[in-house]
Amino acid sequence: MNQVLAGSVLSALSTGLGAVPILFMAKSLTHRWRDVLLAFSAGIMMAASMMSLIPESLKSGGFSTLTVGLSAGVLILTLLEMTVPHIDLEHTKSGLQFDEKAMLIIAAITLHNLPEGLSVGVSYASDSSSQIGNLIALAIGLQNAPEGFLVALFLINQQIGRLKAFLIATLTGAVEIVTSLLGFYLTSLFRGLVPYGLAFAAGAMLFIIYKELIPESHGDGNERTSTYAFIVGILFMIFLTQSF
Repeated sequence: MNQVLAGSVLSALSTGLGAVPILFMAKSLTHRWRDVLLAFSAGIMMAASMMSLIPESLKSGGFSTLTVGLSAGVLILTLLEMTVPHIDLEHTKSGLQFDEKAMLIIAAITLHNLPEGLSVGVSYASDSSSQIGNLIALAIGLQNAPEGFLVALFLINQQIGRLKAFLIATLTGAVEIVTSLLGFYLTSLFRGLVPYGLAFAAGAMLFIIYKELIPESHGDGNERTSTYAFIVGILFMIFLTQSF
């Protein structure tokens, strides 16, 4: 229990950690660096899905279980995306009123963090929790850091104070603590759900990678640099997987 709580807190608060530089830097960041951060995060999540979540689901549940769980993860993320308006952090125009725009971005990021928290909790409930749980928590945390930075950057560009933007970015990730504990308890009570949960987490992460992170990292003419960052992210996560 202490391990899942620590992992979920660290992964969730990584959103705030990523927003820390916003307190000290200028209000601008080149598109190249934004794209590199997004692509690096995508590589980390890809390796975590393919090297940890999917093999563990196959091992404990088989291909049919993997297919059902992964499809469920993709379906939930699809429904979530259809319900919550997608906001391009880098290209949003000033057509909305400030309060409405700020609330939209906060709601969108918070809701998109829900399946990430579930992924962490489910991973800790697996038989290999000491390894896979820590790896997935790390992967989600590393993905949350640039996300928190970009959210805080967006907010200060909407004339929100730096400290307030930092606190809001941190709170958007805090919801992962609740969903992580929920995922852990459900899969602990019903052990048969563990392989489905792992596959669900993989499906959710793969959806985020291909639908959100990769397209947004290729939108400003930095495709080649982003591709390199994606590969480095994969290698970085594989190195961590082999080291722990």
